Amino acid sequence: MQSPVPHELPIYRRIADRLRQAIQAGEFHDGDRLPGENALMAEYGIARATARQALSVLINEGVAVPRRGSGVYVRQFRPIRRHGSRRLSRERWGTGRAIWDGDTAGRPYTVDELEIAREPAVDEAARVLGCAEVWVRRRRYSVDGRPVQLAASCFPAELVEGSPVTRPDTGPGGVYARLRDLGHAPAHFTEEVRARMPAPEERDRLGLSAGTPVIVVCRTAFAAGGEAVELNTMIMDAASYVLQYDFDA
Repeated sequence: MQSPVPHELPIYRRIADRLRQAIQAGEFHDGDRLPGENALMAEYGIARATARQALSVLINEGVAVPRRGSGVYVRQFRPIRRHGSRRLSRERWGTGRAIWDGDTAGRPYTVDELEIAREPAVDEAARVLGCAEVWVRRRRYSVDGRPVQLAASCFPAELVEGSPVTRPDTGPGGVYARLRDLGHAPAHFTEEVRARMPAPEERDRLGLSAGTPVIVVCRTAFAAGGEAVELNTMIMDAASYVLQYDFDA
């Protein structure tokens, strides 16, 4: 843990860098407890506030997570590479494959929270979908046992009423294959991406460390006639994702 670092950096940054290098070198593994404030104070001859700053750097980066009354622990996670265009291709959902299979590349994932309800359309859903009521599918996705995404998909109520879109199991290919069965297959998608800090409920449901931002992706699916058939708002743990978009010059 004593590899050289630039001496112009503040001492807490140098300590954080050494701890990060030790994690990357395999000296600490996922779930291991990092040296605490007392240990860092003794090793580096620093004040408690400086030791706390060093650990906070790793917590804010998502590399470590604090556990109340216990310490700070390594939180390693191989990011999910989300390929923006390829994952939504008709070739995938049209042949009965799940979008998430492409995202996770064989890693285990689950929907560990699911709520389906018919509700009044409000705000963005009312504006985009142009209807008075929607069916909403709210989910929490976990990968390798770690919550990574909250999602809420809204569909025009009259369009999907009585279809598998309103049931827990939508069948092979998911909701887009079922929209195709209804004669409204998605033909075009628009996604808007932004970053922000999470709301308290989002932080709790995703198990985020203090200071960890979220990525918000808002996607609208349009049928061939131009009508919007889905509005999906996804809230992602920023430390868990790499967003990839490929396009020609």
